[in-house]
Amino acid sequence: MTAIPRTGASIIGTQLARAGATHAFGIPGGEVLALMQGMDDAGIRFVLVRHENAGGFFAEGLWHVTGALPVLIATLGPGMANAVNVVANAMQDRVPLIFLTGCVDADIAEHYTHQVFDHQAVLRPLVKGTFRLEKGRIGKTMAEALHLAQQGQKGPVHIDVPIGVAEGWSEELETPASALCTEFPNEEIMGMARQHLATAERPIAIAGVDAVNDGAGPAITAFCQAHGLPLVTTYKGKGLLDETDPLCLGGAGLSPLADGVLLPLIAKADVILLIGYDPIEMRIGWRAPWTNQQAVIEITPQLRNHGMHRVDHVLIGDTASLLKELSHDPLARWPKREFATARESLGHAFQGPERWGPHAVFRTLRQELPAETIATADSGAHRILFSQMWTSTRPRQILQSSGLCTMACAMPLAGGAKLGRPAAPVLCVVGDAGLEMGAGDLATLRDMKLPVIICVLVDQSLALIEMKQRASQRPGLGVTTGQTDFSGLAHAFGGAGESVTNQAELAAAVRTALTRDTFTVIAAVIGERAYDGAF
Repeated sequence: MTAIPRTGASIIGTQLARAGATHAFGIPGGEVLALMQGMDDAGIRFVLVRHENAGGFFAEGLWHVTGALPVLIATLGPGMANAVNVVANAMQDRVPLIFLTGCVDADIAEHYTHQVFDHQAVLRPLVKGTFRLEKGRIGKTMAEALHLAQQGQKGPVHIDVPIGVAEGWSEELETPASALCTEFPNEEIMGMARQHLATAERPIAIAGVDAVNDGAGPAITAFCQAHGLPLVTTYKGKGLLDETDPLCLGGAGLSPLADGVLLPLIAKADVILLIGYDPIEMRIGWRAPWTNQQAVIEITPQLRNHGMHRVDHVLIGDTASLLKELSHDPLARWPKREFATARESLGHAFQGPERWGPHAVFRTLRQELPAETIATADSGAHRILFSQMWTSTRPRQILQSSGLCTMACAMPLAGGAKLGRPAAPVLCVVGDAGLEMGAGDLATLRDMKLPVIICVLVDQSLALIEMKQRASQRPGLGVTTGQTDFSGLAHAFGGAGESVTNQAELAAAVRTALTRDTFTVIAAVIGERAYDGAF
């Protein structure tokens, strides 16, 4: 086979396109111009954002709804530094983000220091791997990086691209993509796990982000229904089993109210089946939540070393295949139907008052928006309540940062989701401080013509932190904000906006927003301390 001379940027673009990339998000700089051109020549559309952090979340939102490989581009120095937060999020939230940075060539870096620092040293603790491309092995290194991002538990990789490598010509043979492989447990371990389940009277399953990334929703649904297995999910795992199913106990992770129902139920179980469950999403109350008398079986893409809980039998491999191997003839399950009582208790716990407040806001949004709506939730008090109240019938209907729990993620996540699924209504739920933190990318929604509905909960407070201050009998320091005209902000960025103070106004605002061809900011004014006792 004869190698064809191509620029390094062309090789990079071709490799990314073949791996499933359709868009790249970022802010241009002189060091990435050739790289951007190489992607464009390969059919990958570049999307200009207003901050690299938002660019990573736009890419993630698109990946959630289309499966397109998420790609973020940043120039050297400040561009790369701006992206550190979203890269850390991709690591903790298990997103296969491909982060490409421009850099100066090694010989120039020896005597040129402007904006130059060691990108790889900064990012090494935050990624599955960091690579620096070299002429002559560009395709091979790209293939290694792309494989690493998607193999086992998904996560980000960083690729530093020197200017000379991107712009220079290289003669390389085509590098085929490496096949993703899965391990499979030996029959002895599988047999013991199957026996535990076959003899269990009160088994329960907990599923999370790795099951979502494995596309295991249909397999989990079939297994739970065939074996009478109640299912708890993390917030990321909502919808792995339709939350209207009687076996589904909804999402858990950050709510003490939910924990007060679910943890006692789990304590009654004789067998616990963990399905792609990563406790990185869970609050401290989920450390060591079961005893040595309970058998614990884990299905996972890789061996875990978190130390949050013990496991008896580890099954590494494809979720659907392993569940099929665990199929058995079940005994009569949960004879006292405790899980049904728990499900009913959870419904009452988050019903909330009829009067105006966050409960009423979320009920109204659910009533007015179609079932196929994709929702995103920013970090804060509103996210905990929203994640407990919002019903998901399939995976990825609610997107959020639940590992890193970073603010200013919901709006760009929503933008990426709308870009990938333009026919579906997309709702962003965000606190006032979270919207203020990332408001610049309202311009990206405008320029991309993405009619996202943004509901901002206005209480002029960092409510979750203020609640923690009061709970620890500390003064309220640094948690109150001034009054922002969010409707005016929306109009200034070319969108629509209005303020609402009751259910009827909110319902009307949502119905109107669904008809617009631009984004809408709905400021739901709920007042201070509105989340007290809510979750």
